[in-house]
Amino acid sequence: MSATAGDPGSARGTDAGIRPDLTELIALRARVRAWPPAGRGARGATGTTSRVRGRGMDYAESRPYAAGDDARHIDWRLTARSGRAHTKIFHAERERVTLVVCDTAPAMYFGTRVCFKSVQAARAAALVAWAAQRSGDRIAVLRGGSEPPVRPAGGSRGALRALDAFARFYAVRPADDAGLDPALAAAGRLLHPGSRVVLTADAASLEAVSDARLSLLAAHHDLIVLLLADPLELAPPAARLAFSAGGERHLLDLAGASGRQRWQARFGDTIEAARARLVRLGAIARVLRTDESPEAILPLLLAGAPEAA
Repeated sequence: MSATAGDPGSARGTDAGIRPDLTELIALRARVRAWPPAGRGARGATGTTSRVRGRGMDYAESRPYAAGDDARHIDWRLTARSGRAHTKIFHAERERVTLVVCDTAPAMYFGTRVCFKSVQAARAAALVAWAAQRSGDRIAVLRGGSEPPVRPAGGSRGALRALDAFARFYAVRPADDAGLDPALAAAGRLLHPGSRVVLTADAASLEAVSDARLSLLAAHHDLIVLLLADPLELAPPAARLAFSAGGERHLLDLAGASGRQRWQARFGDTIEAARARLVRLGAIARVLRTDESPEAILPLLLAGAPEAA
């Protein structure tokens, strides 16, 4: 099965639904600047407001320990070297980090309507990057694999670096995908408390991630998970569908009740279970279909944000 040509904003031909177009991702900046639509308040249609955890703290220097200093901030290495107790001094981080974690599992490179899930993920991630730039955040990107993360950077430069990564990650399925668990472990090491983590993922990819990993991220950061879904996964037709895989032709029988029940258990139930689990663990979770506008996620990203200049 393959993606149908088209995209929510413009028709660019068949390739637009299979591989993200960097020019299109850059153009999505205008959509963020125009949000909220005329007549809509900053809370958006869903009434969602962003949770504020405060900025993180950056290390500034160490000085000799004084009575009343927080013992948790003792600089043990300097204390050991000097033989005299020292404490770390921190200052407030001036810019929050928004980290986009990209799922590059094989299931993301699939689609039957409008575009592949990978293309929709790239569009949504681009909106995240432009929303972060509008809010004054530094933007970072990573995925599970051998490629190092795109380090946090602010302004248009940071957003464009992120967009280039999205276009590369989702153009062709990487051969070295290691899954979401190592990617989210790396996210925990990269970030200060108070950051925002946005995950674009296939629901099945989250099965390998522990509750502890997800709840820890949600406890220390604003965790938003966009669950990419194809309409066929959510509502398959009652029919017999022919498809090719591995050079062979197969017939999928969804005309009968038993076949549709197995399909629902494999896809629809998996997506809903992932969404409910994420909410239970403290994350914000939203299913994003390939046949809806990626701009539907903007209320999650820009609720209460200042108007674009």
